[in-house]
Amino acid sequence: MTQFKTKGSLLSRNLLYKILIFIATVAVIVYFMPRDGKFNYQFDIGKPWKYGQLIATFDFPIYKDAAVVKHEQDSMLRHFQPFFNIDRKAGANALGRFQADYQKRLLPALPPRYFHYVQKELEKIYAIGILPTEALDTLQHDSIASIMVVDHKLASQQKTNALYSVKTAYRHILTADTLHYRPDILQAGSLNDYLTPNLEYDQQRSEASRQEMLDNYSWASGIVLAGQKIIDRGEIVSQKTYNILESLRKESIKRNESTGQKRLILTGQILYVCIFMLCFMLYLDLFRKEYYEHKGGMSLLFAGITLYCAVTGLMMSQNFLNVYMLPYAMLPIIIRVFLDSRTAFLTLVITVLICSVCLRYPHEFILLQCAAGLTAIFSLRELSQRSQLFQTAAVVTATYAATFFAFELITENDLSKMNGTMYIYFIINGILLLFTYPLLFLVEKTFGFTSNVTLVELSNINTPLLRRMSETVPGTFQHSMQVANLAAAAANAIGGNAQLVRTGALYHDIGKMEHPVFFTENQSGGVNPHKNLTFEQSAQVIISHVTDGIKLADKNNLPKVIKDFILTHHGKGVTKYFYISWKNAHPGEETDPSIFTYPGPNPFTKEQAILMMADSVEAASRSLPQYTEESIGQLVEKIIDSQLADGFFKECPITFKDIAVVKSVFKEKLKTMYHTRISYPELKKQ
Repeated sequence: MTQFKTKGSLLSRNLLYKILIFIATVAVIVYFMPRDGKFNYQFDIGKPWKYGQLIATFDFPIYKDAAVVKHEQDSMLRHFQPFFNIDRKAGANALGRFQADYQKRLLPALPPRYFHYVQKELEKIYAIGILPTEALDTLQHDSIASIMVVDHKLASQQKTNALYSVKTAYRHILTADTLHYRPDILQAGSLNDYLTPNLEYDQQRSEASRQEMLDNYSWASGIVLAGQKIIDRGEIVSQKTYNILESLRKESIKRNESTGQKRLILTGQILYVCIFMLCFMLYLDLFRKEYYEHKGGMSLLFAGITLYCAVTGLMMSQNFLNVYMLPYAMLPIIIRVFLDSRTAFLTLVITVLICSVCLRYPHEFILLQCAAGLTAIFSLRELSQRSQLFQTAAVVTATYAATFFAFELITENDLSKMNGTMYIYFIINGILLLFTYPLLFLVEKTFGFTSNVTLVELSNINTPLLRRMSETVPGTFQHSMQVANLAAAAANAIGGNAQLVRTGALYHDIGKMEHPVFFTENQSGGVNPHKNLTFEQSAQVIISHVTDGIKLADKNNLPKVIKDFILTHHGKGVTKYFYISWKNAHPGEETDPSIFTYPGPNPFTKEQAILMMADSVEAASRSLPQYTEESIGQLVEKIIDSQLADGFFKECPITFKDIAVVKSVFKEKLKTMYHTRISYPELKKQ
């Protein structure tokens, strides 16, 4: 019951992980997708149009240039008449105060005729209107010739140059009639006390009048009809064409600014991405179950798709650089190195199809990326050397250039319109593709994979661990080398990963370095320390080379796939020599078999099964009294059939046909290794 609960819990966690990674992928991709991507062009006045022929798909006005608009609006606003409300009470109150003050204190300083003059001028000034100084300065700065003065419900026009401020009104009274009235006497009347603004700006009426004037302004200088050609590749962008392109950009954005339109676009993008990601998950579930159940594999695939789609969306929405500079071929290369070619190509296709909706010309983009991706996968079927990446980058760049050239020949009828800039982008793309090599290390550490490059580096016998092995346990080292040759040949014959099994074979017995003299191949001089141990103790020492090997692997940061070879090369087998010896020494008695049993597990990959067979066959072949075709054949058949009978290969995907091929390879290799040498004749004395 507990086992079923544990299994159910594991399935629930896996399902939850798949749902979360699906939602996260869709969310990130859609977030970076441009939602105003109806006009993704870059252009400048005086430079050639670098895209294909552009045809208007809808009617739109040709907007005037910003400088023209400003000039025309400024000219129009010079005729604008702001509204001011006149306060008649302000003038009456000022005159009342002046009359009262004259009787109280101004009479000695101001003769009666001066009083009547000031009173008359104040009435005239207040009738015209006094503005605050700042308001009058603004009107003069904006070149406004006249204003509308509102007296209750009646509005009348008043020239701006006829209006007064407190300062100009005061100056007017002093200087209006200097022949009859002396300014020094007028100054004694403290005229500033009776001058106050009586015109107040009516913002509501003024703004309404201003807006009405602007509403009548024509922003367009013409119209472009649907189906009309705007510009073709290679043509120089003139000022007129620039205005048309800017107008098209504004109209395209305006059409997508409404909330409802944006929601429709967002819904479409979510649905579009979901469909392709679901198709991709369906492919994995049907044809690549091992990736679908492996979190590292799922994470790598979805992270790659998300990264490229997000970067593409960001580049298009920000009009940053050109998408053809982005090395899309890097994605299938990385997936091919760690997984397989079919998954690599399908991942590229899904990524390119999702990215294509961000571009103006998606079909051209899809053709180029699919061709380059296929070439990259084919040219880099097995990455083991840095130089291969240089070759791949060159081939991918050439594929881009050739495909684009062919496409231009089909779509263009004039060689002078060929887009040379694109070929520069392809060269940059190829250079960026070289960064795949350092990225492989990052991917390995992040997602738990091991590339062929790492395996090749690990199989170098000059690595510290293998060099130490050759020095401390030379017999085991030679055994491992022979096993590596046998296993690699067998893996090649049945379509396995030869480099993986070769590297695993070199490290499978590293645990013997902890107690080298307890293993026959490292003993010399007839000394056998097992003579001083019981059979149980000897079995435990032999078995411990597996656990000691895992400790050494951890200490030296060996990948998990190599540790799996160390654990499985004996599976859950029994140390038969000591177990049978104990049974013979204790007839009729029973013992705990686990004392003589390796910890396992049994092999669970084809390569691990090959290593187990090669290890046993190579070790046993050293005990043959004579090496003949018959004796070698019988030995191989006996050992592998025994492993089959013990059920060591029940959990790994290896067929009987594969095993038969492996047997045949082992027999041929052992015959070559142990062939009879020709004895050289000795020179006889004459």
